[in-house]
Amino acid sequence: MTHRIDYAKASPDGFKAFGAVYATLLKGSLPKALIDLVYLRVSLINGCAYCIDMHTRDLLKGGLPVEKLVLVPVWRETGEVFSTRERVALAWTEAVTLVADTGVPDAVYQATLAEFEDKELAELTYAIGLMNAFNRFGVAFRSTPAAAKA
Repeated sequence: MTHRIDYAKASPDGFKAFGAVYATLLKGSLPKALIDLVYLRVSLINGCAYCIDMHTRDLLKGGLPVEKLVLVPVWRETGEVFSTRERVALAWTEAVTLVADTGVPDAVYQATLAEFEDKELAELTYAIGLMNAFNRFGVAFRSTPAAAKA
């Protein structure tokens, strides 16, 4: 994999705007651990090595057990390893990330609305949208994961 351009340097104002959304989410109503879990799931779906590496490291630094981390791609098969709130967030994450395929089904929306307040749901969806955007930059410009630089 050959790195292409450094999009943050090429367009610093655009990068700064995405960074502002990221900073806003950190000050929002959702726990950082849940946001990081969502970021990882989006990145796994989109195959962004840079973001998978980064969010895996963030989750481990935040105290997520390795045993739970390795089950993120198959969270539906894990019983109660993930809390109800995490499972609902992961289902919403998948539906929104795969919007062209799913259309975001009403049943997934209703389940999410039952678990998250309106503000939380909006913030969760901003987080999903933000990471989908960052994944497109990471994949398109072949951002090098930290593990590959070591």
